[in-house]
Amino acid sequence: MKSARHAVRSFVLAFSLAMAGGAAAQPPDAFSSGLAHDFFQERKIVESADFVTLDAPAKAEDAALVPVTMAIRTPQGDSRRVVRMSLIIDNNPIPLAGVFTVGEKADLVQIATRVRVNSDTYLHLVAELSDGSLVASKRYVRAAGGCSAPATKAVDGANSRLGQLKFRMLPDIVHGRPEAVVMIRHPNFTGMQRDESTQDYTPARYVDHFAVYQGDNLVFAVDGGISISEDPNFRFAFRVDENHAIRVEAGDIAGGRFSSAWDIIGGGG
Repeated sequence: MKSARHAVRSFVLAFSLAMAGGAAAQPPDAFSSGLAHDFFQERKIVESADFVTLDAPAKAEDAALVPVTMAIRTPQGDSRRVVRMSLIIDNNPIPLAGVFTVGEKADLVQIATRVRVNSDTYLHLVAELSDGSLVASKRYVRAAGGCSAPATKAVDGANSRLGQLKFRMLPDIVHGRPEAVVMIRHPNFTGMQRDESTQDYTPARYVDHFAVYQGDNLVFAVDGGISISEDPNFRFAFRVDENHAIRVEAGDIAGGRFSSAWDIIGGGG
């Protein structure tokens, strides 16, 4: 598989060229009709809930803020683990929503976030295991217009808080692991949104890399595109080590670089 960031940027480039020509390229309407080959070539993908499951609402209340939950499992007696997950929204203009890299020592059991869904579509979660095999889970979501929905904040207001990071521990326990949430203030402009006052398209600017560390150990990283919602946030359940701080490093396509760190005791803020 191509590198996560290269794969995301390839689809962004293709979409940008299509827009410049006057129309967006029509993506395949099903994973099996082309996207699986685009991302994974001839590799076999087995649909199975043994290692990962994907949850999302059957009908979105807000197409720009569709909650998705990716659960990670390790079957008893199986030495393999999930090393990477690709979240693909089949009918979005840029189908690859993000590639999630799972830290080896994090004992991560769940990641939840919010995505934009542009039209009724399947969402596929394809996990690569430590032996190189691929397993997948899918959900069908009814929604419309999420990628072109106006941002909730004006450009000037969004830019004034650009890159602010927050972290806190949550009271919930998920599959025996404490849960936390990290968030970055960022409009994640898709390039498809119009300024309501000028009717011009707002230039694309979105977070394309977001990584969470515990000490020097990666918890998870995501290389993403336009499908991650405004003000990206990630809820995750993992093995906590209170001797090491949580650190976040993030960047966007305009060259913005953002980082912060918090002690786990007290949960950050």
